Amino acid sequence: MVKAWSDRFEKGLNPFIEQFNASIAFDIKLLNQDLDGSVAHARMLAECGVIADADAKQIEEALETIRQEAEQGNFQVTVKDEDVHFAVERRLIELIGPIGKKLHTGRSRNDQVGTDIRLWLRTSIETLDRKLLQFQKILLAQSEKHVFTLIPGYTHLQRAQPLSLAHHLIAYIEMAQRDRERLNDVKKRVNISPLGSAALAGTSIPIDRQLTAKLLGFSGIYYNSLDAVSDRDFAVEFTAAASLIMVHLSRISEEVILWSSEEFSFIHLTDRCATGSSLMPQKKNPDVPELVRGKSGRVFGHLQGILTMIKGLPLAYNKDFQEDKEALFDTVQTVSDCLDAVSILFEEGLEFRPDRLASLVENDFSNATDVADYLVSKGVPFREAYQKVGGLVKDSLEKKVLLKDLTLDEWKNIDSNFEADIFDKLAPKQVVASRTSEGGTGFERVQEQLLLWRKRFTS
Repeated sequence: MVKAWSDRFEKGLNPFIEQFNASIAFDIKLLNQDLDGSVAHARMLAECGVIADADAKQIEEALETIRQEAEQGNFQVTVKDEDVHFAVERRLIELIGPIGKKLHTGRSRNDQVGTDIRLWLRTSIETLDRKLLQFQKILLAQSEKHVFTLIPGYTHLQRAQPLSLAHHLIAYIEMAQRDRERLNDVKKRVNISPLGSAALAGTSIPIDRQLTAKLLGFSGIYYNSLDAVSDRDFAVEFTAAASLIMVHLSRISEEVILWSSEEFSFIHLTDRCATGSSLMPQKKNPDVPELVRGKSGRVFGHLQGILTMIKGLPLAYNKDFQEDKEALFDTVQTVSDCLDAVSILFEEGLEFRPDRLASLVENDFSNATDVADYLVSKGVPFREAYQKVGGLVKDSLEKKVLLKDLTLDEWKNIDSNFEADIFDKLAPKQVVASRTSEGGTGFERVQEQLLLWRKRFTS
């Protein structure tokens, strides 16, 4: 088969180099985007009088035939096609002959592939945004069930202060919201058309780049043809945003893994999202969160790979750019699968254990800060109150008693400001309820946040 490039070449490629050079095995994923871009380009060429309206109509009909063939599994490609662009052009010429050779007027594979990958990524971003929203809604449903369920809060993985479980889960809703905002910000820079920039310098053909941009739903065009064909900043930005999504999914997965252990026992894993051991019959393994935690590494790797690929490239297009596609394809697939998996996990794969959680927060020293705050309310300077309570905790640990078990006389020996109401202040639910500052874990504040999120998701 004659290659699409010029007669300058006399000999064919070495068979291994032909295989090594080809991208058709993976960029066939861009077929629909390539067809969309080609339809728009043909319409524009006709509108500008570069090709006849009848030719444009024939080209468009043949492109839609190719789309139908692909949908029916009848569009066959081989390594001889090299890439999706040549595959489409080859089939187009087979279908309508010499008229098909007119389609590539005023464009290059350089701007063509840039257009295809942007169209594909734009749709992928919209899909990931929907999945993030679904994940948020599932977390919100769990949160609404657990406003008054208490959970130990940690810093440095050391018991710190009790929290509303809903407050803990809302933190991940907030993270997912930032992820969505980042994706939609990246989408603005993805949604710029390079089509018509040709190989690197534009074209002498009288084309209308604004028209193709409009037909393809782009918000604008690149105004520098060199930048248009060589820009992969959007790929870095997207993969960075995807990496942060995976960071957040990995963090919540790590918590689920800890919570499901016997040492924590905060949750019970249902059979829907857990597996057993081939050797130890008593085991129930948190495979889903472990896989999500592990898959974060491959997305981080794709980010590093794309950065490394472009860091030393001179303007304009270089074959190195072929390496962006598999990284982007796998990043989108991995993030999409992990969002689905974690959503299922929180919807039907785990059950919280409120009684166990309540017993934990009732039998620790996480109410110590409230004792200090109590003294502050009586006029004692915070640092002085802090030192007194620190000494009290030390003494209580040595005696193996909890603060709630001290007598009023023992409290007064520490400071005369203590009264009988100190015992109410130490109750875990009161400790949580007292955190009424904006953004705090107080039940009223948490309910306010839940209402705001519910309104946001239904508006």
